[in-house]
Amino acid sequence: MTIADDPYAATVPWRVTGLLGSLTELTSADVHVARRLGAIGGEDDERVLLAAALAVQALRGGSVCVVLDDGPWPSVDRWHEAVRRSPLVADGPDGPADRPLRWVDGRVYLDRYWRDEQTIRSAMRERLARPAPADPVALASTIDRLYPSPTDDAQREALRTAATSHLTVLTGGPGTGKTSTVARLVAALQAAAGPGLRVALAAPTGKAAARLQESVNAEVAGLDGVDSLHATTLHRLLGWRPGTTTRFKHDRLRRLPHDVVIVDESSMVSLSLMARLVEALRPTARLVLVGDPDQLASVEAGAVLGDLVAALPRGVVRLTHAHRYGPALAALAEAIRRGDADTTLALLRSGDEHRSLVEPTDDRLTAQDVAGLRADVEASGRALVDAAHAGDAPAALRALGAHRLLVAHREGPFGLAHWAATAEAWVGSGTGAWPLGRPLLVTENDRASGLYNGDTGVVISDGLGGVVVAFGEPDDPRLVRPYRLPAVQPVHAMTVHRGQGSQFARVTLLLPPATSPLLTRELLYTGVTRAREHVRVIGTEDAIRAAVERPVRRASGLREPR
Repeated sequence: MTIADDPYAATVPWRVTGLLGSLTELTSADVHVARRLGAIGGEDDERVLLAAALAVQALRGGSVCVVLDDGPWPSVDRWHEAVRRSPLVADGPDGPADRPLRWVDGRVYLDRYWRDEQTIRSAMRERLARPAPADPVALASTIDRLYPSPTDDAQREALRTAATSHLTVLTGGPGTGKTSTVARLVAALQAAAGPGLRVALAAPTGKAAARLQESVNAEVAGLDGVDSLHATTLHRLLGWRPGTTTRFKHDRLRRLPHDVVIVDESSMVSLSLMARLVEALRPTARLVLVGDPDQLASVEAGAVLGDLVAALPRGVVRLTHAHRYGPALAALAEAIRRGDADTTLALLRSGDEHRSLVEPTDDRLTAQDVAGLRADVEASGRALVDAAHAGDAPAALRALGAHRLLVAHREGPFGLAHWAATAEAWVGSGTGAWPLGRPLLVTENDRASGLYNGDTGVVISDGLGGVVVAFGEPDDPRLVRPYRLPAVQPVHAMTVHRGQGSQFARVTLLLPPATSPLLTRELLYTGVTRAREHVRVIGTEDAIRAAVERPVRRASGLREPR
């Protein structure tokens, strides 16, 4: 069959009449997948095909299912009945295992995502049902040694939970001490089990894994009897399996050997990847999930950390005292987290030296609206260039972390492409292939150079007429020759998603119009909490209210009791 003969080919116009043509939100992919499933399963009822198309669309939006009664769909006669009796659909959790779709409690899933959800649900319940062995006297002594202050109640509870449970969820905002708690948690477990304890540190991205390893080992260096630890990505921990991108070397038949698995930035872990991880754990292994459920979730389907925090009856410990920034930024972050738009606006308008608001008169920005932004970009740009010419890597890296412009979109008048070019024009692009002072963003993982997608660096003089690129922290710079770099691009601005996990002294967050679908509470919270000293928000009151009052709603059954 040629493409021209295939009615489901991507090149075939997808706009159709009837129910499938009634929703402009559906893409050609959604419709073609639904029609292909119908052709394979002998189903031509448009009500069922619409439900299938919506389930596919839901995945693109980060949900793992679609709730048929909870959307702006057209009125469909006897929709539930048609879906449940379809040969494409397994009706209920005990329905047939050979159907591509599944109906459970008003939610329609692609069956594999329902199975992943059930894998996580059952694994977490089993872990909570089995206490882990721990000597209470020795544990109390260890906790008192590691956290002698009684004010560290949450950290002490985290250690107690990790020692006595096979599942611990450690949450908290940026700078609340999650990493230092992880280091002491490892120390407590090693004190109980001895030096043979096998500990794995992992994160969803190479950048996050490198930062986790660096931070934990900096803390471990001050603790007696704890060896330095190596962190890796979850994909590398599970091990690649030839011929597949969704299955791994370690699974339910070949378990991971570790006694403790600690996963940082767990809010970024998708449903499918979390399912593969819990399948691969030995029943006696302790799992510690670390992250901030209020930040942006995985770019793939699922909001597992947030679901678990909402659903688990125990095992969740939240750290609340922020050490990264002072009370002014902490109050702003908390107001956004609570969904309090009035307080958020009042705090931004208060004139406090740590937070400011620029309110354009409309959705068009004037030179006056961006004057403060331009001043920060130019100041950090001058500092970068001066340090680069001097070959001063620590000073260049400090300048790199002095200010960052964050945006929501990639394209358009409020997007990354426009504002990165604008910022570069303000600073000046320099000359040559590797202009001194140019900030760079790594866009792919490269084991040979030890650089990861999301790492940032700056081009500096090597003092010999050539250039190197400085990466890492100012007190421990790492110099890489340009020819050894993986793919990179200038980074005069970045998206909030890309900035997740990073921190800067000053942040300017440029919000799109209130109508933008990307404008959410999680995006605003994540952007604001990248700042250590000052955050400037550029956006209208309508945009700020829309963001604060619009939490991401990812349909899922994981937080529902069953």
